Amino acid sequence: MKVYDKIFINGSWVPSVGSESIEVLNPSTEEVAGKVPLCVVEDVNRAVRAANDAFEGWSGTSVAQRAEMIQAIADCMGKRMDELAKLIATEMGMPLAMAKMIQAGLPFTIMGSFAKIASEFEFEQTIGNSLVIKEAVGVCGFITPWNYPLHQIVGKVAPALAAGCTMVLKPSEIAPLNAFFLAEVMDEIGLPAGVFNLVNGFGTEIGEAIAAHPDIDMVSFTGSTRAGIRVAELASNSVKRITQELGGKSANIILEDVPDFAKAVSKGVQDCYLNSGQTCSALTRMLVPQNRQKEAMEAAKAAAEKFSVGNALAEGSKLGPLVSAAQRERVIGYIKKGIEEGATLVTGGPERPEGLEKGFFVKPTVFADVRRDMTIAQEEIFGPVLAIIPYKDLDEAVSIANDSRYGLSGGVWAADPEKAKQIARRLRTGQVAINGGRFNPLAPFGGFKKSGNGREFGPIGLEEYLEVKSLQL
Repeated sequence: MKVYDKIFINGSWVPSVGSESIEVLNPSTEEVAGKVPLCVVEDVNRAVRAANDAFEGWSGTSVAQRAEMIQAIADCMGKRMDELAKLIATEMGMPLAMAKMIQAGLPFTIMGSFAKIASEFEFEQTIGNSLVIKEAVGVCGFITPWNYPLHQIVGKVAPALAAGCTMVLKPSEIAPLNAFFLAEVMDEIGLPAGVFNLVNGFGTEIGEAIAAHPDIDMVSFTGSTRAGIRVAELASNSVKRITQELGGKSANIILEDVPDFAKAVSKGVQDCYLNSGQTCSALTRMLVPQNRQKEAMEAAKAAAEKFSVGNALAEGSKLGPLVSAAQRERVIGYIKKGIEEGATLVTGGPERPEGLEKGFFVKPTVFADVRRDMTIAQEEIFGPVLAIIPYKDLDEAVSIANDSRYGLSGGVWAADPEKAKQIARRLRTGQVAINGGRFNPLAPFGGFKKSGNGREFGPIGLEEYLEVKSLQL
């Protein structure tokens, strides 16, 4: 069991002002995997003071110095990759092999990318008789989720460091151990005191204290749309900058002319089930030609039933548990709702997977004959549940895809990539995968509509942490 009894403020491990702790559960076994302090608002105030005190010094360092420090963080993370992967697999449930590649490998890659991005970024340019300077926005508050815990943290911390910002981080109380791991890394490489500060607790107290704090200049939040609205309300009182990456209900349009229809469907199932479906950008709505829905059902059923469900640390597990009992009940509720509303249950269902009496497991589930107005077609389920929706023609497919309050991601499969790009341009969403195009950690990530505002990763992600100043010469 991993136990942390201190938080990280002003370059030191210090006790929380509060006296309580939070237990972290292993979702595969329902046993306690770790403990961390439960902070109080005064801990946030201490962390913000430390970040403010450190800001002038850190923002005044050279870009080269900041890039060197970021690379040192990445190198230290890389040396502990196996330890990190096991830690995250244990606290949030992604199968270990995938956790090493995604939950540990992706943050390592992104952290390192910002050393290069910072070195190459144009922080000053001349426009007419003005010298335009891009400089750090200030003290940042980060509120991050449990589904890709360190990935989402690094997506904020790395560009903030590159820009010259200081920060206060509140990770999810459900999966916080990786954030304490990162604080250990910051301590080990000698990041200047106060640049990175870690507090822990529940969103309703600690998250809200960060969002409302008058001495925080920017808040970056990743989580549910409901919580994001609350963060925005609190942040607006001090007119601070806000970036948000919120929910999603992404559509995957498969055209009739795709050369290998079954392959496209199978890949779509994989995209839906990644991280047990606990992915904001998951392609959870599969749009197929009406006359090929039966074929899609058969291919999806075959693909879904290949997902072996089991303990995240067990060899061969392809689909781990959901992160908590509450999340499992939520997903089961949606599966029951799909059945009640008349969708065809192709495979899966609300019952526990056979042989798994402990752990927050859900059967990989596929529905067909889903109408665009059904609950499972409109609401973010955040579990391994795919909705197959038939369409009559391309215009209807695009209409169904855009018929959502969200706009985070999407996919298009077509024989002609140029035609697929044309369709992608019609989708009101922040990113679109063409014929299974893979995730690019240097490309901007974020959404339209209620999926949020702002972008993360790559040079455009760095821009979010910069203010613009004009010197008229």
